[in-house]
Amino acid sequence: MFWKKKRTYLDTAAGMNGPSPRRSWLRPRGGGNPSSPHEEGRQAKRMLEDARTSIARLVEVQSDDVIFTSGATESNALAILGHVRALSSLEPRPSNLHVLYLPSAHVSVVENMKLLGEHGVEVEALPIKDGRVDCKKLKELLRPQTKLVAMDAVCGETGIIWNTREVKQTIGEDVFLHVDASQASLTEKISRAHFDADLLTFDGSKVGVRGVGALIAHRTIPLVPLYRGGGQERKLRPGSEAPELAQKFAAALGAAAAGREAFRTSAERERTRLIEIIKNTVSNIRINEGRAQAPNILNLSLPGRDTDYLVALLDEVGFAVSTRSACETDSEEGSRAVLTLTGDPERARSTLRISWGPNIRPRELTHFAQALLRAVAFIDNSSHG
Repeated sequence: MFWKKKRTYLDTAAGMNGPSPRRSWLRPRGGGNPSSPHEEGRQAKRMLEDARTSIARLVEVQSDDVIFTSGATESNALAILGHVRALSSLEPRPSNLHVLYLPSAHVSVVENMKLLGEHGVEVEALPIKDGRVDCKKLKELLRPQTKLVAMDAVCGETGIIWNTREVKQTIGEDVFLHVDASQASLTEKISRAHFDADLLTFDGSKVGVRGVGALIAHRTIPLVPLYRGGGQERKLRPGSEAPELAQKFAAALGAAAAGREAFRTSAERERTRLIEIIKNTVSNIRINEGRAQAPNILNLSLPGRDTDYLVALLDEVGFAVSTRSACETDSEEGSRAVLTLTGDPERARSTLRISWGPNIRPRELTHFAQALLRAVAFIDNSSHG
């Protein structure tokens, strides 16, 4: 029933497979330490600052607002822990601080919020209704002690685009909004004003460059480092920077921005076509989505089927897909994001996530749809055999 074919990577939400085809990588011009005083160090420093300036222009902030990190996990930790710990130094006790977070957000947001709770900070989940943050209920949760709200721009599992601007309007200027925009780079405008965020996280792996990320934060936002060391990155992220990675990251973000509209248009068309093919053939299938949707992420629930086995069958014939976030593949509860969204444990345990980047052609998605239908039929027939 199955046959071997060339690999088709449909797990872009976990990290893009290779560089963007729209722009070639810039060649590194030197390997010096940007903190060193010699010519090689100055050259590395120029490379680093050029990358910082390029990202700042894309996000429409000042260059000084861009803090390089190792990726989204570190950026989220610096935003959440770094900010609350800075505020804690001004408060007589942590219990005077109240923070809110989106329970379907990336594990690096959720777990750091739990960590704050273990140290006495009052932590609450944002209310969700119809695939959006329920801002009417959010308003009722706010109090004078509320200092931070953390959420993502695009859910990496379902592709839901969250209402960050409405949330910021609800919480006002006295409460900082942190937005993890890691999944937004390929299909959304990434300016700070677009999200109306005070702090923004970006991740290199989502545009094809692993090992680098950025936190966007103005100097007026209180932050302290997660650990001690040198004075790099405004004394907030000790350790020698990686100019070559920063340069590649800036180039990849620029390529994503340049191709965003064309990719979004094609992805919307292909997502609609995929859903039509699948829903017309497969019984008992649910689409997990919201009012606003990233067009390159499609999350399905196939109740009663073993989707881990389904992923293995598809992998065997050359298609890379996943059931949920790569950071939570060991969870026995299934997709936390889908469970939060639907409240249905069976739906959360039977998810399949298909996500793709600009390098995937329409015919590859057509071939995938055909392989998926055969694999589901095989599982259904086996269960009734």
